[in-house]
Amino acid sequence: MWTLVGRGWGCARALAPRATGAALLGAPNAAQGPRPAPTLGAAPESWATDRLYSSAEFKEKPDMSRFPVENIRNFSIVAHVDHGKSTLADRLLELTGTIDKTKNNKQVLDKLQVERERGITVKAQTASLFYNCEGKQYLLNLIDTPGHVDFSYEVSRSLSACQGVLLVVDANEGIQAQTVANFFLAFEAQLSVIPVINKIDLKNADPERVENQIEKVFDIPSDECIKISAKLGTNVESVLQAIIERIPPPKVHRKNPLRALVFDSTFDQYRGVIANVALFDGVVSKGDKIVSAHTQKTYEVNEVGVLNPNEQPTHKLYAGQVGYLIAGMKDVTEAQIGDTLYLHKQPVEPLPGFKSAKPMVFAGMYPLDQSEYNNLKSAIEKLTLNDSSVTVHRDSSLALGAGWRLGFLGLLHMEVFNQRLEQEYNASVILTTPTVPYKAVLSSSKLIKEHREKEITIINPAQFPDKSKVTEYLEPVVLGTIITPDEYTGKIMMLCEARRAVQKNMIFIDQNRVMLKYLFPLNEIVVDFYDSLKSLSSGYASFDYEDAGYQTAELVKMDILLNGNTVEELVTVVHKDKAHSIGKAICERLKDSLPRQLFEIAIQAAIGSKVIARETVKAYRKNVLAKCYGGDITRKMKLLKRQAEGKKKLRKIGNVEVPKDAFIKVLKTQSSK
Repeated sequence: MWTLVGRGWGCARALAPRATGAALLGAPNAAQGPRPAPTLGAAPESWATDRLYSSAEFKEKPDMSRFPVENIRNFSIVAHVDHGKSTLADRLLELTGTIDKTKNNKQVLDKLQVERERGITVKAQTASLFYNCEGKQYLLNLIDTPGHVDFSYEVSRSLSACQGVLLVVDANEGIQAQTVANFFLAFEAQLSVIPVINKIDLKNADPERVENQIEKVFDIPSDECIKISAKLGTNVESVLQAIIERIPPPKVHRKNPLRALVFDSTFDQYRGVIANVALFDGVVSKGDKIVSAHTQKTYEVNEVGVLNPNEQPTHKLYAGQVGYLIAGMKDVTEAQIGDTLYLHKQPVEPLPGFKSAKPMVFAGMYPLDQSEYNNLKSAIEKLTLNDSSVTVHRDSSLALGAGWRLGFLGLLHMEVFNQRLEQEYNASVILTTPTVPYKAVLSSSKLIKEHREKEITIINPAQFPDKSKVTEYLEPVVLGTIITPDEYTGKIMMLCEARRAVQKNMIFIDQNRVMLKYLFPLNEIVVDFYDSLKSLSSGYASFDYEDAGYQTAELVKMDILLNGNTVEELVTVVHKDKAHSIGKAICERLKDSLPRQLFEIAIQAAIGSKVIARETVKAYRKNVLAKCYGGDITRKMKLLKRQAEGKKKLRKIGNVEVPKDAFIKVLKTQSSK
């Protein structure tokens, strides 16, 4: 039985009537059990010290000392894309009275414009919920995480501030690739996992089948699964009960000196850096002097608070709690994610932090106009503070000017970053073809001495070393997991073989679903593999991958030549077997994009000195025979010969400049081919 307390929900047991008036006046009576939670507006003055609150009542600065460590639960919601994480978060926010219950509550925690437009979560968002149950006041810190493989770094960071996860599975779709990946992230972090089967209201929902899948794949007993409909709010209150019963409180010490982990940060142009922190030890309050373990700089705390889900200032934050902290950090480089903050003159052992994200895809980024360089630089710095998995290296190009080479976790990550630059900072950029980081093992001791290492990493294809300088090339590989209905298995296996993949495993999850594991060269899946997989399987197959190191490969550097001159921006690294088809495709796209000249333009794809593909842009031709009205044929031949010699001379001295819009056309079609 669940009853509304104020605007927050609480167990009915917490609201049982009391027999005597002595309890109402605050007289202790052990036999009567805990004091009831009052309804809004009915509390006498004498209750002010130890009354129970619902989230709705925390409009002023809440007193965070009310929550002992054993009454705190920190948890994340993880799932595959579109299995209902954000909708479940909305219902939990409503049930605890954190937000008013209205029809407009859809993906409340998805605050970015790009998230609203695409219907996906890109940033992990935190919210603190105040919840009454059995006469106790609980603080539940919820982190809603992204579901797409490109944002798994957000998930792994969020889990560091948690003791448990809600693993949401769609009752219609069942276990998908990212469900498996997220479960193992939580399992490795030794967190409590509560399986939640969502969307039981759907016509084709089959919760029993999904229960069996969870038992078979994750070895979690089916009676531990909670069946809900987050959209309708069915049975969501039992999720709150399970969080309190099954997730342990954080293991922290409030009497120790302060140790706070920065697990996320954003930039506000008026207040500077806002750091999201999880407190592992001690207490922090406004006015404290804190030190960053990474930069050793000292700051004064201007504001501390919790996210409810918007920023709610408080007097103090205590160990075990998750909140935000503003300390006058003005420079975006000062707030490092994974940094440890501690009190001035009370140094502590820094927390382990996070493994830095490994970029899977690199692309050049240049301003449309070089006068915009500084504005774009500032925008990229602020956005990388908010998205720490992007790596930035300075770069320059003859055709496109000064710019950067950025590393992303995947193609969707790259698209979202570009979209956020446009929407949040009004910056327009040129993005070059995405490439992956290759490695080369150097052959001579002279080169090893020059580079100071035997194995070099190449993120710019233009710097790819010649075969004579290396003993072998290495390309990145990933272990891909594909979950699909069994009728599409044959087509998907053919697609994987065409992408040079090696099959590692094949498991039947149930009667009609298969889990395939393949070792893929990253270069083969980075651009259009996901689209091909979805179209082959009518949208039913799901795909997830994880880094699997490097393997030896026959790689070649392919140059694109215009009338014998190399175009540096279009240099690509390809596998020897696929060089011809890729070279031909680039030449054809360039032919369609280049403007015609008064002379012929030869577009060639070459490996070393060997041309493997060619297209020709025909010259404009003046009709020099227009003035000839009959007469001897030799006269016409003489005019045509003179014209041909003139064009030959023009071709020798004329340079072909590739216009920017032609570059953009070629690069765009390449990335969406």
